[in-house]
Amino acid sequence: MRLMSLPQRYLQCREKTLDLSKPHIMGILNVTPDSFSDGGRYLDQNKAIAHAQEMITAGASIIDIGGESTRPGAAKVSVEQELQRIIPVVQALHGLDVVLSIDTSTPEVIEAAVAQGAHIWNDVRALKRPGALEMAAQLAIPVIMMHMRGEPDNMQQFAQYDELCDEIIFELKERISAAIEMGVQRDHILIDPGFGFAKDTTQNLALLRQLYRLNELGFPLVSALSRKRFIGDVLGGVDAPQRVLASVTAHLISIQQGACIVRAHDVAEMKQAIVLWQAMQATTIT
Repeated sequence: MRLMSLPQRYLQCREKTLDLSKPHIMGILNVTPDSFSDGGRYLDQNKAIAHAQEMITAGASIIDIGGESTRPGAAKVSVEQELQRIIPVVQALHGLDVVLSIDTSTPEVIEAAVAQGAHIWNDVRALKRPGALEMAAQLAIPVIMMHMRGEPDNMQQFAQYDELCDEIIFELKERISAAIEMGVQRDHILIDPGFGFAKDTTQNLALLRQLYRLNELGFPLVSALSRKRFIGDVLGGVDAPQRVLASVTAHLISIQQGACIVRAHDVAEMKQAIVLWQAMQATTIT
């Protein structure tokens, strides 16, 4: 395993600052009826808020709120539906000691969420929807740009690579260039290699093994593989809730290769792993 460390860097998230020299946990809060792992569990606003508070207590420094599932076959969601799911949660959590990320590809949704206090735009489509590049430049907030080919409904048709990491890096470079040309600040860009999106099990494992290569791009790296299907495949087909330990392990492998943010369902378990890893890193023999 190749260990990577990045220079200390701070990410300004409006009034909040993240020190990216240490790993951060982004707790997943899906306010949807059909997400692959916890669909429907936090659709109720009170349950969503309570779960977010639990994740903050457990160690999440970022809460990622999503109102539209990106799993294959998920129902289409209107802008109005997405706003009805997300905005009340943002309003309730704004003011807490946490950075709020919005998992959306829709410019109107992120604009409304930022007006209510959100800090980060997490876009699985890397600002490809109409008006997204312009909105990212206008809002001037950090944006996570994820690698994906096609759309969630057809992405696996495009899981064909001659040189996996080379092609992911090249395609992310294209999106980064488009964002910068539109006026998005370089120090607001983060990258996500898109585990599970247009990649089969073998490709996801190869990507995890070579994740350090994405540091070539020079942007903070986000790893989002919590409970993904490829982990279930490796474990013999177990359901999403049974993929916790393997997810934590894979995220720790990501951190060792330079990931500064891990997007996780299981915050308390992930926090324990990071604490142990940090203690090991700090230990010296005299």
